[in-house]
Amino acid sequence: MITVMEKKWVERYHKEIPASIDYPKHALHELVEQVSVRYPDHVALEFLGKSLTYKDFDTKVRRLANHLQALGLQKGDRVAIMLPNCPQSVITYFATLMAGGIVVQTNPLYVERELEHQLVDSGAKMIICLDLLFPRVMKVKQATKLEHIIVTAIKDYLPFPKNLFYPFIQKKNTGLSVNIIYNETIHRFMPLVQTGSDKRADVEVSPEDVALLQYTGGTTGLAKGVMLTHRNLVANTIQCRHWMYKMHDGQERTLAVLPFFHVYGMTVSMNLTLLTGSALHILPRFDAKQVLKLIHQKKITIFPGAPTMYIGLINHPNIKNYNLSSIEACISGSASLPAEVQQRFEELTGGRLVEGYGLTEAAPVTHCNLLWGEHRKSSIGLPWPDTEAVILSLETGERAKEREVGELAVRGPQIMKGYWNRPEDTKATMRDGWLLTGDMGYMDEDGYFYIVDRKKDMIIAGGFNIYPREIEEVLYNHPDIQEAVAIGIPDEYRGETVKVFVVKKEGSILTEEELNTYCRANLAAYKVPRKYEFREELPKTIVGKILKRVLIEEEKQKKIEQKTS
Repeated sequence: MITVMEKKWVERYHKEIPASIDYPKHALHELVEQVSVRYPDHVALEFLGKSLTYKDFDTKVRRLANHLQALGLQKGDRVAIMLPNCPQSVITYFATLMAGGIVVQTNPLYVERELEHQLVDSGAKMIICLDLLFPRVMKVKQATKLEHIIVTAIKDYLPFPKNLFYPFIQKKNTGLSVNIIYNETIHRFMPLVQTGSDKRADVEVSPEDVALLQYTGGTTGLAKGVMLTHRNLVANTIQCRHWMYKMHDGQERTLAVLPFFHVYGMTVSMNLTLLTGSALHILPRFDAKQVLKLIHQKKITIFPGAPTMYIGLINHPNIKNYNLSSIEACISGSASLPAEVQQRFEELTGGRLVEGYGLTEAAPVTHCNLLWGEHRKSSIGLPWPDTEAVILSLETGERAKEREVGELAVRGPQIMKGYWNRPEDTKATMRDGWLLTGDMGYMDEDGYFYIVDRKKDMIIAGGFNIYPREIEEVLYNHPDIQEAVAIGIPDEYRGETVKVFVVKKEGSILTEEELNTYCRANLAAYKVPRKYEFREELPKTIVGKILKRVLIEEEKQKKIEQKTS
């Protein structure tokens, strides 16, 4: 039994932030329908020059929901969405929910093995995919339960004349030209949103129904489907709205470059924006120049992102050519935010950039620093309203003392229902409603929380516990370093030792010897890296999170090759 503690962090809340919230007892899509009535003529989605009003958006969602039901979609059936950020992705997401289905967000970069696992595991009945991804879907279809494939293209929501030129540009850039034969099981997307009934799909959806199967990254084995209910998604979105209390409904302009198929981009970009009746400015991928241009031209006010995105912007050679003063609030997630990056970004924009924390199983946010108030260096901030958090001692499993490092556990209305068809995994991760995060951290005397690292990423060298995040913070403070990551590698004497990978800033002539001297001056002797490697770039996920596991596997392979040579 985990002891419930006093929520001392609530004392640190701004007066505008409630300790507890009365959440609407509606399904997620119902709240967006209500917003469409309030702001019918406001821009809902803007994509590379073409926009949709809330009225247009609601109509297309209703039509597609009715078509999905006509194709045989029953309540609880799973619908996979394999699309980059684009209007079709948002429309399909809410249409699936309205039709009573469960969304299965699918990364467009998945190779056939990963795609097949997810489709088979979820039992998806339908998939909406990009035309370029259609051949990949067809290669795995026979092993799945797919009955219908709906195909769309980027050009479908481009303005004239971009929509005419795009297929030629696409073929030139990718070398691909897909020939699709449409029939009774393979359908074009556009007719499904341009024709048909505008009536609301006839199905009753409860807040406790599963809305989403969001698959984990699969870093510790096969990816697991996290069951997030309508209540989970509504709660986390409304918690976010109260945290960002200076937002103005119907007036904000959000830059949506975080992928919607990633739970962070889905909640903090897509759901939050649409539930406030604001404009969602969509980009299919992160490109620093394109992002700067969009902020400058569209006067973006909210820009959720990942640290690597902010790093890319502040180091862009032409950043002074763009006016970024419209930025009001940015929450950084997916990885730790270096203090130097935060400071520099705030200087350039005049807005606030703070670090938050979450995980797929929490829909995803549980903690965040105050946007307009104190934010403490290296802290993930305070638990959100109605969210309980505790650090568990690694020795006793009970509540740890203040500033004692242990495992973070969280509980709240945003916490998942469990893992899809994996009761044993659910049992191992959940305890009396508490989610065991697997992240190592501590809480200070004021209720601010700090993550020192993933439990599995902790390096044990010569009996000492070393947390890579602490080393990375020191490296990011070096003026010549753009990106850095620390990992543990096998060491015959110490068990493990620290190796760091560094990307230097353009024009830097930093040497290994200079970097070692710097680390020795800023880290305890046992934490100083024993090996350094400079690289042009680091492997990353699509949201910009550095893939430590890829680097670790590379090191293991090197070790094997050394032994066999």
